[in-house]
Amino acid sequence: MITTSDDPRIRLAHHFLGAVEVAPDPLLPPRVLRVVTGDGRHFVAKQHPERDRYVGELRAYGAWVTHLTGHAPKLVGRDDATRTLLLTALTGDRADTAAPGSPEEELAHHEAGHVLAKLHRATAMPQGGAVGAALAERFQSWIDRAVHADLIDTAEQKLLKHHAAILGNSRMDSAICHLDYQPRNWLIGDTFGVCDFEHMRHDARVRDFARLEFRRWQAAPRLRTAFFDGYGRPLNDTERRLLESFGAIEAATALVKGHRENDPTLSEHGRTVLSRLT
Repeated sequence: MITTSDDPRIRLAHHFLGAVEVAPDPLLPPRVLRVVTGDGRHFVAKQHPERDRYVGELRAYGAWVTHLTGHAPKLVGRDDATRTLLLTALTGDRADTAAPGSPEEELAHHEAGHVLAKLHRATAMPQGGAVGAALAERFQSWIDRAVHADLIDTAEQKLLKHHAAILGNSRMDSAICHLDYQPRNWLIGDTFGVCDFEHMRHDARVRDFARLEFRRWQAAPRLRTAFFDGYGRPLNDTERRLLESFGAIEAATALVKGHRENDPTLSEHGRTVLSRLT
């Protein structure tokens, strides 16, 4: 049994749970640790490297994750000094481990749509232009970073600015959004689970579909169909056009982050999405 450690995640777990054992989990990122109590209960301790992400996830658990009760972890404890959270562990397998083309993969997308609809319905806000204007402003900052790093040419910059203008002039539905809604953050078990709420905030509702559209659905349209069957309704023509502009954001952010983090896979994803938009 581990009772003390210099690791703030284990210290936090020990403070709230008593003696724990670390349960190795190769699917978890390095900053996340699974621990088990003597009576067999599983928990997850997560330390954020950046304070804004820690504050964002803490806010999400306090304000919005309650709309996903039964599908999300519960906050057990926190340590603001080390930016560490202690959460109950969800049961099940990560959805991105389901075999491509399998019934399990399709079911995961159906359940994902059903659960996300709960969050969106509970937090829906009227159509307005403020969200689009804010998105366009943030998007322009990503375009500027891409230009500064010489990641896009003049034609690509013009294309991205065109999509920024579309967003800035659009009225759109808004809601509390997960904003990293993809299979690596879903768990398939007795119930469907969702985790990782550090990006969660008020945003354009359609934007919550962007990573799925440009990272999964274009290569497997049946998963899009399964998702929206679960969600309760398909996208209309206006929402499909907006999704293209959110793809432009996906391209710009992937290019900049891939360059900054020396991640060739992410950079290639950004380049692929950008080429589809052209």
